[in-house]
Amino acid sequence: MQRVYATTLYDIIKGDKNVVSCLSDSGTDYDELIAREFPKQVVNFGISENNQLAAAAGMAANGKIPFVYTTSAFIAYRSYEFLRDDICLQNRNVKLIGMGTGVSWSTLGATHHTTEDIGLLRALPNLTVLTPASPKELRAAVIAAYKHKGPVYIRMGMSGEQEIYSEECNFKIGKNVEFKDGKDIAVFSTGSIISEVLKAAELLENDGITVKIINVHTLKPLDSRAVTEECKSHNLIVTVEEHSTINGLGTAVADTAVENGIFINLLKIGLNDCFAAGFGKKSDVLKLNKLDAESIYQKIKERYDFLK
Repeated sequence: MQRVYATTLYDIIKGDKNVVSCLSDSGTDYDELIAREFPKQVVNFGISENNQLAAAAGMAANGKIPFVYTTSAFIAYRSYEFLRDDICLQNRNVKLIGMGTGVSWSTLGATHHTTEDIGLLRALPNLTVLTPASPKELRAAVIAAYKHKGPVYIRMGMSGEQEIYSEECNFKIGKNVEFKDGKDIAVFSTGSIISEVLKAAELLENDGITVKIINVHTLKPLDSRAVTEECKSHNLIVTVEEHSTINGLGTAVADTAVENGIFINLLKIGLNDCFAAGFGKKSDVLKLNKLDAESIYQKIKERYDFLK
């Protein structure tokens, strides 16, 4: 996903001299290429994320469109005050690209994981929160963020995320994507964990259970109308996220159902009030924390059988 982000930003910078790439010693070879070709549109702040966000707010106040690129944990946790007061409170046109969301920093452990950011950042007024599921969707999300007036946070993986689209995706901020149809269960997924959800759905369908899969690439504003319709039409609703089950996608779906007077059987799959355990490849960390396809299948099957 890093390559896709950098090449997409290159195309945007090439066409708009007001776009600025803001780095913090976390760029790639592609960022160096951008800096060589457009030196006035790239600023590396070093390991100084608070200054990076504050300066980006100042740039936006003067008509620039800064793209802040750094580790997602540093945006969501280390620089939260600057994000809140300098960017969101002032409604500055800053685009924040958090790389390594969920457990993507799989070899570095919980200090580098970003598994509570949805809950933190959805609470900030004026901030749009996007979680693209694949490289093609990331490109579409970056372009949509550029066109959107106001602050945007994009949650980006960095562990060789699988492509789930055979063609270019139809991306619109605030509109879910119905990825697969099914009548028995509706599964809402956000981010690249959808690749595990798709495998789990195949296992369920081997058992004769049809699954509708909805890709929620926009956490804020949530597609409340579509969520409400699915909650009305399915007996079991499942949410799957590489995030805490507290104040994440599952909570957003539950809140929407309650606010619309709908009772739902809801299964939230994610990290249950805990930090992710273990180190290694991302696939290893997902398995250790029961967020791999087999574990997702087992959890859904157990709840479905209980409700029959």
